[in-house]
Amino acid sequence: MELDLDGAVVLVTGGVRGVGLGITRAFLAAGAVVVTCARRPAEVPGASFVPCDVRDANQVSELMSGIVAEQGRLDVVVNNAGGAPFALAAKASPRFHQKIVELNLLAPLLVSQAANAVMQSQPSGGSIVMVSSVSGRRPSPGTAAYGAAKAGLDNLTASLAVEWAPRVRVNALAVGMVRTEQSHLHYGSEAGIAAVERTVPLGRLASPDEVGACAVFLASPLASYVSGATLVVHGGGEVPAFLDAAKTDGGSS
Repeated sequence: MELDLDGAVVLVTGGVRGVGLGITRAFLAAGAVVVTCARRPAEVPGASFVPCDVRDANQVSELMSGIVAEQGRLDVVVNNAGGAPFALAAKASPRFHQKIVELNLLAPLLVSQAANAVMQSQPSGGSIVMVSSVSGRRPSPGTAAYGAAKAGLDNLTASLAVEWAPRVRVNALAVGMVRTEQSHLHYGSEAGIAAVERTVPLGRLASPDEVGACAVFLASPLASYVSGATLVVHGGGEVPAFLDAAKTDGGSS
């Protein structure tokens, strides 16, 4: 069985670089008509681009209206736009924390509300995929507000799946470490990236296209009975630090 979304109309927020670009490429490969959006103009071969700040209700409303006017419907939304720079919680300003939560939690809610209004009126309904993070499931030092927002996004996913069923399915991806053009900002040099990769059971960072494939799955008919779920995409997670500290053979008692 193939992930076939031939002709489906898909919006990927922040779908022009990094993980978002991988998601856009995956939906294009599955035959979808893809619209991407971001604050700054960008070109993605095969996809349409609309400038939009997903934190702005008026811009989001115009984005949705434009998609429906041009395409006639909206089948899938992937809330990928997000992120946070490193900043210790004790030193970051209240304004900084506010902006991080706004982008990573409130903006996906805003986009989802607008998408749901369209999808509820469609006979085929629709599917919403949130791009969350493992940072919402473990301590997130240096990006505390981001981790808290992503934890909220996981809960939001489950709540919206109940409220908007049965016509709209809502799921999330809890994404681990991904190798992108900005990996050096998080992990340093190639040597640093290699050292980080050794902490992952699968021995490497994910590629953006692998995350994209998971998003396509959740949006596709193959996941028709999956809603309110968070799919963890982290290569097996992280080897528990105590194993190295204790210098054991990995046994347990």
